[in-house]
Amino acid sequence: MNLSLGYPYALLLLILLPCFVWCKIKAKTFYFSKPEWLPQKTLAWDNTTLWVMIIYTLLVLSLTSVFHHDNLIATEKKGRDLVLILDTSGSMAERGFNKSDDSQSKYDVSVSLAQAFIENRADDNVGLVVFGTFAFTASPLTYDLKALNEMFGLMSSVGIAGTSTAIGDALMQGIDTLNVGIAKSKVLILLTDGNHNAGKISPRQAVRLAKSKQIKIYTIGIGEAFDEALLKSIATDSDAQSFSAKSSSELEEIYKDINKLEPSPIRSKEYLNKELLFPYFLFLAIVGLFIFILRNEER
Repeated sequence: MNLSLGYPYALLLLILLPCFVWCKIKAKTFYFSKPEWLPQKTLAWDNTTLWVMIIYTLLVLSLTSVFHHDNLIATEKKGRDLVLILDTSGSMAERGFNKSDDSQSKYDVSVSLAQAFIENRADDNVGLVVFGTFAFTASPLTYDLKALNEMFGLMSSVGIAGTSTAIGDALMQGIDTLNVGIAKSKVLILLTDGNHNAGKISPRQAVRLAKSKQIKIYTIGIGEAFDEALLKSIATDSDAQSFSAKSSSELEEIYKDINKLEPSPIRSKEYLNKELLFPYFLFLAIVGLFIFILRNEER
């Protein structure tokens, strides 16, 4: 059996243990003319101090997230660096895209399906870029997909980045977001319902840069008014595929298709028969604290 610490630096807190003795002495330094009247027992090592030190030590050990395991093996974790590029321009407020719920806008459907998509990307390092008149990174690449999903809730719906459609700037922002990733496979997924009509960078410039970095750009056009020729050109030039959806159900199927992208290996580690031990230390600390409180109440 092997013991390991999830957060070994927490052990540095143990250097404060002497303070329970030394600081206590310093805090209770008095001068008496009759020292023989004082109790002979030293205050530094009475039962109270000892109990507090034991409880503190148990709490520190629980903070280290100690665990035991049978073995540690190197594994190949399949995944990729992937950035979703989501159109938030004014036209995304149009309703009727979801045939079963007319109250939902194209933006509402796109966010909902994007959240469902990334929930299944446990092996991917995923980021989020939103764009309209300009583009910005709403979330850098992260394996914390729960936090990424919560980021969608923090965005203030359509128009957060302006009402126009800067596809070139959006692609460039996506490329910049991918730059920190280490996976061999790098993918952008661009979703838009409009035509490129804003920004400082043309889609063609962004695609050339993406191609030089071996970044695939999958494009999704939704609704009726998107520039199909442009989206197909972006996808083809980056060795990817272009999709179109006229309804939420079609968009859902597209995400299923994209979900089958060929993964690339990312090195990781895996513990066999891993069992966390910190709950035991935390339990003992709570029991010790409870006993400590009872003993003080009885005095």
